[in-house]
Amino acid sequence: MSTEVLFQNQLVQLAWQDPSFKERLMRDPKSAIKEAFGIIIPEHIKLKTVEESAHEFYLVIPPSPADVSTIDPSTKATW
Repeated sequence: MSTEVLFQNQLVQLAWQDPSFKERLMRDPKSAIKEAFGIIIPEHIKLKTVEESAHEFYLVIPPSPADVSTIDPSTKATW
C-alpha cells in the first residue's frame, strides 16, 4: 500500500471518529491536515474535500503521465 493511500485512510478514519475534525477538513482542508498531522501543503497546491453519500460516488482522474512528465522536476512539490 502506498504512503498516499495510507495517509488518505488515516484522514478518513479521523474524520469518521472526530466530527469536529471532519467539519474543519470540509471547510479548510489544508489547516485541518496541518493541525492534525503537522503536514504543510504548499500554497500553490489546491485541495478540495468532498463527501460521498450512499447515492454519490466521485471518480478522480489523475493527470496524464504525459502531462506530468513535461513538468520541470525542480518545480514539483512533494508533500
